Amino acid sequence: MRGPWLTSVLGVVLLACLPVVLVTGLLDYVAYGPHQGIPADVGLLHLPVFDWPTRPAWLFRLTQGLHVGLGLVLVPVVLAKLWSVIPKLFAWPPISSPAQALERLTLLLLVGSILFEIVTGVLNIQYDYAFGFSFYTGHYLGAWVFLASFIAHVALKLPTAVRALRGSRADEKAEDPAPATMSRRGALATVGGGVLLVGVLTAGQTIGGPLRDLAFLLPRGRQPGDGPNGFPVNRTAAAARVVVGEDWRLTLGALNLTRDELLALPQHTARLPIACVEGWSTVQTWTGVPLRDLAKLAGVSEPESALVTSVEQGPFAQAILNAGQVADPDAVLALRVNGADLSPDHGFPARIIVPALPGVRCTKWVRSIEFRRTP
Repeated sequence: MRGPWLTSVLGVVLLACLPVVLVTGLLDYVAYGPHQGIPADVGLLHLPVFDWPTRPAWLFRLTQGLHVGLGLVLVPVVLAKLWSVIPKLFAWPPISSPAQALERLTLLLLVGSILFEIVTGVLNIQYDYAFGFSFYTGHYLGAWVFLASFIAHVALKLPTAVRALRGSRADEKAEDPAPATMSRRGALATVGGGVLLVGVLTAGQTIGGPLRDLAFLLPRGRQPGDGPNGFPVNRTAAAARVVVGEDWRLTLGALNLTRDELLALPQHTARLPIACVEGWSTVQTWTGVPLRDLAKLAGVSEPESALVTSVEQGPFAQAILNAGQVADPDAVLALRVNGADLSPDHGFPARIIVPALPGVRCTKWVRSIEFRRTP
């Protein structure tokens, strides 16, 4: 059963799907924005700099949902593929030619990098900053190692896979096979069942609706809240150690505005998604002051960027928005959601909501916004 045909079938599935996981993951790094310093210290591996668009509003929800959802769904296929070639890894002698040495090297890098990506990705979904290093930088560098080894391995093994798929499976018999425990068809059905199960336990975090309660593999973002605020939140105010007093003011340059003064300004309502790096997303109706109106109020009619600072402390206490994100008509400093005041867990007294912006950059508990002019 561990012959070239089964290995090749699994390999073709991964060949078709893993590039989607890779490309959407790299796009998500662009969405975070290079000016955010994510990822840091990667030298020449930095992606080209361009402003992440705000339209379509569901863009980041799609790319991140595909990256996390498809990545999890492929885990059973990856494990089955590794199982199918394990005997080959212990063949003796381990290296019989320069070509085989190159193949072994690409295989070592490929297996090591994909397992690293799976483990770090799953841990990031399950736990809040569980690493002794930057997840973003580590996961990003691992992706480049995987890409290089993936291309090299496909170039070396694709002709073998094509021959195996075109050939006769009857010719794939070991010299001294163990008693059969499962057919190839049964093996593929088992892997397919695993893929389906992981999909059912994953998709609800992006799709929403009744399936959300089945998303056991994505426990973060499951806090329901109450009433109009009854939708997921990544971190509660208590977890972020945020307490906002009655003396809160929004600082806009020389201006300091109370929440009542913000509510007295012209309000805008937009129904927009918010999506997080862990793969969950939700669509809600937000009401607040358009960011471009706040920029004009601060005396900067056409800002090149905006620095948003939160009451929260830590790595995500600040976010930088580009000119297009500030100017989008649906980009608001949200004060209300679904017709009710924001709850503390959802960013009361005010939070940023911008179309297609990663959730972690839709800053909660906003303290100040600095609109910056073109130098």
